[in-house]
Amino acid sequence: MSYQAAPERYQNMLYRRSGKSGLKLSAISLGLWHNFGHVDQLENSRDILKLAFDSGITHFDLANNYGPPPGSAEENFGRILKQDFSAYRDEMIISTKAGYTMWDGPYGDWGSKKYLVSSLDQSLKRMGLDYVDIFYHHRPDPETPLEETMATLDLMVRQGKALYIGISNYTAPQAAEAIALLKDLGTPCLIHQPKYSMYERWIENGLLNILETEGVGCIPFSPLAQGLLTNKYLHGIPEDSRAAKPSGFLKESQITPEVLSQLTKLNVLALEREQSLAQMALSWILRDERITSVLVGASKASQLADSLKCLNYLHFSQEELQRIDQILAS
Repeated sequence: MSYQAAPERYQNMLYRRSGKSGLKLSAISLGLWHNFGHVDQLENSRDILKLAFDSGITHFDLANNYGPPPGSAEENFGRILKQDFSAYRDEMIISTKAGYTMWDGPYGDWGSKKYLVSSLDQSLKRMGLDYVDIFYHHRPDPETPLEETMATLDLMVRQGKALYIGISNYTAPQAAEAIALLKDLGTPCLIHQPKYSMYERWIENGLLNILETEGVGCIPFSPLAQGLLTNKYLHGIPEDSRAAKPSGFLKESQITPEVLSQLTKLNVLALEREQSLAQMALSWILRDERITSVLVGASKASQLADSLKCLNYLHFSQEELQRIDQILAS
């Protein structure tokens, strides 16, 4: 039997406008960085995507090198899209990116016109799409002139290969320059995707103000600090956790006694709020209305279902916010 989306899927999701654009995004977006590659079970990936869409999530975030192996997340997403979601394409915001290493040689990385044009063409083929809704430059290139990179993003919109343009991992000064260039080209920057969590707060020192002033949205990634802001590490390091894996971004050495003490105290506050630690961490980000959406990952549908509950309680008292700051400063 073919997939039929839940008829009530838009009733319980919060939607926020991305800056001053005409586009609204679901407050929770699904990131396909992990758990959607060829090393993962396709049926599990399908279950996660179906729950996401049935819950009102409209934004699905990919990149050319997501997997592993690189490209496989886009291939699997394209396969599931064709089999289950083809009737719903116009209800979905599909994004991809380029800027990190994708193939060998001088044209498979960074921000040249050669790389970005080739990368987006490859991504469209892998996903079986005529266009993506958002195309991001994944990180600043220290060697390619920013004018070349931004002109290439403008070209992609004019060619009909992307509807909107975004940037990711740009500092406040870099973002301000990129936004100005895109505005002059006539293709405004829709959104910025920075790393942001209770443990990674650099965007509060200027970037959020720039995005607000310029009318650009913000969609943080790694809101749970690679799983640190969950119940997973409250009692040590599980064998199957990211921190236990030698190739993971979260290192065992980062989980110090001081960090464990902070997590324990944050968990106490979360329980007082009748939330899990992960739910509180997501609510903490979304409390700021300058945040358009927050990207979450999930290795199984039940994890995503748990994260979605953060929308039930986005309000924080001033006392709660002060407690969080005090805990993180201790």
